[in-house]
Amino acid sequence: MSKIGKKKILIPKEVKISINGDCLDIKGPYGDKKINLDTTLFEVNLIENRELSIKPIKNNDDIKKMWGMNRSLLNNTVIGVNKGYEKTLEMTGVGYRAAIKDNSLNLQLGYSHDINFEIPPDVKIIVEKQTRIKINGSDKQRVGMVASKIKSFRPTEPYKGKGIREKNEHVLRKEGKKK
Repeated sequence: MSKIGKKKILIPKEVKISINGDCLDIKGPYGDKKINLDTTLFEVNLIENRELSIKPIKNNDDIKKMWGMNRSLLNNTVIGVNKGYEKTLEMTGVGYRAAIKDNSLNLQLGYSHDINFEIPPDVKIIVEKQTRIKINGSDKQRVGMVASKIKSFRPTEPYKGKGIREKNEHVLRKEGKKK
């Protein structure tokens, strides 16, 4: 049995869920989301718009694996439309800067040219300081993908620690060359 799949999803007061066949419509203060769920494999129960549970119709190893994953996807969507997700990136290095110009994030990362990253429409990016970037959105995967893409422009190097990293991310530092 799936330990995660058995847990019920508690729905906050601000979130409204409606089930239309295979589609779940989840509405909240941070946006609306639609999730397609295979009703031939899973049964979804909504109890007084306060609790949501998902149970498999058949029991085999493949369905048990998907049970926990689908429950996690539903839970992440409920949290996303209620509170949203946020990641904070920090840039370390001399001359590393970030700024927002029009609908793109302008990054100066020590290359001979600036990097312009187009901001997706479902994600909000805020530059607090010149070296700190906040990424907000209602989709956990989308926020993580945008943060990962921005980090890939200048990964943190292990000797001086220069580059882009998430807040509170530990980077293993190496000792330099000895004489």
